[in-house]
Amino acid sequence: MLTVSNLSVQFGKRVLFDEVNTIFTQGNCYGIIGANGSGKSTFLKIISGKMDPTSGSVSLEKGKRMSVLEQDHFKFDDYTVLDTVMMGNKELYQLKKDLDAIYAKEDFTEEDGVKAGELGSKFEEMGGWNAESDAATLLSSVGIKEEMHSMLMKDIDAKAKVRVLLAQALFGNPDVLIMDEPTNDLDYETIAWLENFLANYKNTVIVVSHDRHFLDAVCTHISDIDYGKINHYSGNYSFWYESSQLAAKQRAQQNKKAEEKKKELEEFIRRFSANVAKSKQATSRKKMIEKLNIEDIKPSSRRYPAIIFDRDREAGDQILNVEDLGKTNEGEVLFDKITFNLTKGDKVVVISKNSKAVTAFFNVIAGEDSDYTGKYEWGVTTTQSYLPLDNSGYFKDDDLTLVDWLRQYAQTEQEREEVHLRGFLGKMIFSGEEALKKCTVLSGGEKVRCMLSKMMMKRANVLLFDEPTNHLDLESIQALNNSIINFKGTVLLSTHDHEFAQTVGNRIIEITPKGVIDRYMTFEEYHADPKIKELRDKMYR
Repeated sequence: MLTVSNLSVQFGKRVLFDEVNTIFTQGNCYGIIGANGSGKSTFLKIISGKMDPTSGSVSLEKGKRMSVLEQDHFKFDDYTVLDTVMMGNKELYQLKKDLDAIYAKEDFTEEDGVKAGELGSKFEEMGGWNAESDAATLLSSVGIKEEMHSMLMKDIDAKAKVRVLLAQALFGNPDVLIMDEPTNDLDYETIAWLENFLANYKNTVIVVSHDRHFLDAVCTHISDIDYGKINHYSGNYSFWYESSQLAAKQRAQQNKKAEEKKKELEEFIRRFSANVAKSKQATSRKKMIEKLNIEDIKPSSRRYPAIIFDRDREAGDQILNVEDLGKTNEGEVLFDKITFNLTKGDKVVVISKNSKAVTAFFNVIAGEDSDYTGKYEWGVTTTQSYLPLDNSGYFKDDDLTLVDWLRQYAQTEQEREEVHLRGFLGKMIFSGEEALKKCTVLSGGEKVRCMLSKMMMKRANVLLFDEPTNHLDLESIQALNNSIINFKGTVLLSTHDHEFAQTVGNRIIEITPKGVIDRYMTFEEYHADPKIKELRDKMYR
């Protein structure tokens, strides 16, 4: 279907890909993974023809069509929503334009009639006469109402644009579908629809995503970028992660007999196959994992941060009491009449249809915003540590080294010692010279890792996180996810990461302009409950 031959990419002295040879075959969904900077997005640009490699080639089977999820949200501003979707099939859309131009001619000739007939036949073969209704159906599937279909793209909001561009990429059943972070800015319902659509998709999908639940739901293969090469592994992300961890552990067990290692791997495959067979991905597509060879399982060279949240002391029974809390911004009611009591050990996922409301809520209870109504009170035995959505205020002094930056937040003389600070930075993969680099050169993900070092050092018994997975790579997300699961204190967090919310939270608190919905249940149970859906609709009217 899609063949990559002797592909090399080099920027100056840095070699990103070195003689890569691989094939993406029909009926499979490939999740491209790799550490930050490994070249995931670059690879997608090359195979989609948006960027040339240093050497080598990419070839698509003759007669096949490729579609790419568009990242430029302003590219189609002067087109209607419906036309934007149909432009996903460029050849079909051009045929439509050519036919419309011929029939619009005032001096329509016999020659024009012949030409229109030829174009019309081809248009019909491609399903052109159903194109508008197909595009409209697709738009409705991703939550774009019919009254928006004739609007210009520049007149709809940013989140609606994302959905339209998603429909554009899916339009016309492309043979190869390429998607870079397709779940960004999509709500839970649209992501669930997309997961189900791709799980049943008959053609080839190549996707980059930091959403582990999404990768698990749709992928038949994980394509790992490591050491400038790309290797395909059967199974979804969870299988790749767990198997690579097991293989790494076995590699470290030098004295363990080969037969024992083989038995352990076989048991792992059986256990995982039994679990995955129950998922919609496995039942709707071929069960790849059952066909695995033990030799396919190899250790990964990935470095995972050592994120460990300890507490100086255990909190008492009084954690947080919130009464009639409200917040308005420029006339917009973000939330109102929010009342709840936090219990020791709760791990709460805070959600809202308005992401600005969630961030405003966290800023209030973290003491960073005093403009609100109502009240809240932290228990006297609690200590809080906060990871905000916007951490730029913590990096105003760009000239500091990472060691000196962290030193600002040390509580005691012992904590201010360089060896102590380097220990926390080292856990977040800032070791050696890395710990001495300046804040000016930090990426978004590195800043979040610095903030996590700061949080670990505080040893608080209540942790607050507003979208902690933003900017992090899959390795850091996985490590943070595991650390919060293991944390013995209380947690309040917001996240668009489905897996994070499902595996961490035991309670859901939804803040709305008309009050709060508060339930002790998992993230998936909350969204599956029809009574809660009915209540949510009322709270946002």
